Amino acid sequence: QGTRDLPPAQAALRDRLLSAVVSCFKRHGAAAIDTPVLELRETLIGKYGEGTKLIYELQDQGGELLALRYDLTVPFARYLAMNKITNIKRYHIAKVYRRDNPAMTRGRYREFYQCDFDIAGQYDPMIPDAECLKIVHEILSDLQLGDFVIKVNDRRILNGVFAVCGVPESKFIPACITVDKLDKMPWEEVRSEMVGEKGLSPEAADRIGDYVQLHGGLDLIERLLQDPKLSQNKLAKEGLGDMKLLFEYLTLFGITGKISFDLSLARGLDYYTGVIFEAVLLQQENEPGEEPVSVGSVAGGGRYDGLVGMFDPKGRKVPCVGVSIGIERIFSILEQRLEASGKKLRTTETQVLVATPQKHLLAARLKLISELWDAGIKAEMLYKKDPKLLKQLQYCEDTGIPLAAIVGEQELADGVVKLRDVATRKEVRI
Repeated sequence: QGTRDLPPAQAALRDRLLSAVVSCFKRHGAAAIDTPVLELRETLIGKYGEGTKLIYELQDQGGELLALRYDLTVPFARYLAMNKITNIKRYHIAKVYRRDNPAMTRGRYREFYQCDFDIAGQYDPMIPDAECLKIVHEILSDLQLGDFVIKVNDRRILNGVFAVCGVPESKFIPACITVDKLDKMPWEEVRSEMVGEKGLSPEAADRIGDYVQLHGGLDLIERLLQDPKLSQNKLAKEGLGDMKLLFEYLTLFGITGKISFDLSLARGLDYYTGVIFEAVLLQQENEPGEEPVSVGSVAGGGRYDGLVGMFDPKGRKVPCVGVSIGIERIFSILEQRLEASGKKLRTTETQVLVATPQKHLLAARLKLISELWDAGIKAEMLYKKDPKLLKQLQYCEDTGIPLAAIVGEQELADGVVKLRDVATRKEVRI
């Protein structure tokens, strides 16, 4: 349950999608790394908030308690700490595992790909963070998925909001997890979960509501910097100052049109410490004047300055910021689109089929195809001694092979090859 086999057409589509993502990561100077699919159980437990219960744990067969990796961020932090690396810009594309209730139609699986880009190291504030947002913008624009918005917030601003609204510090993370559900349920339900399940006072919940329903741009940041309560909170003030800086950089990148500073964005993971962001696709067909509807999150990330220190015996910190592209969600959208368009995607890259029009010419085909392969040309032939020419040309049409190299008795005698353009049926002798 929750896993899938990919037939050739879908594997080709995923390949194309991943190479678009990789070329963006490389354009921004990232190096690839890889880590094992297995981690020690203790490496993963307690890093994911409510996600911990979705970790696939493995029985103690090799003498160690192991688990399958749940994301690529925690293994990355472990890798940095183990190898005493203090700065690196890396990408990692690999499968991760979650013992979730799968919803295959929405692109939710138990085994799925993640595409991560992270910048680790001590740098001036918000420069790497701005680049991560630029990358999300580039990839989503490049893939032409339609309209999207990137929501941005900061854990320090949220924690500041909770503090000035009278939430005890022990309840910051539970409150965060509940606020994060605002994109899926109305404020009334979020409020009742805060009061009913998370034990917040109704007054605190109402005060939180006044803040978390706000979204905007630089103007909102300026307004909150003037807010009598928030501006008194050290954390929130720091967060808002950085957010202002971030928006200045994003303006220089020319992408603020798609960015929304959104106080309801919380992201459920425990390890975020600063800026957090999430990209959502918007519904295409909506009436003029209507608020666009979100189709779902396709990328997310943020700053996690404390994670590497958790794995370092001396507690040495390495600040990090990163982004994860939700490749499965994007893949299922592109898949549905391809199906709807009725277009066929080529599953192979064969450039030429070596064909013969008469019998007893297998030797000629084998010699010619071997020459082509040795020259680095992608070539195929049919695995029959004496195939009919029509069959061979039909195979080209079915699989999208553009050229057929035909050698018959006449061609052999003349020392030429007849090259046929399958689509136009034009032929030249070479």
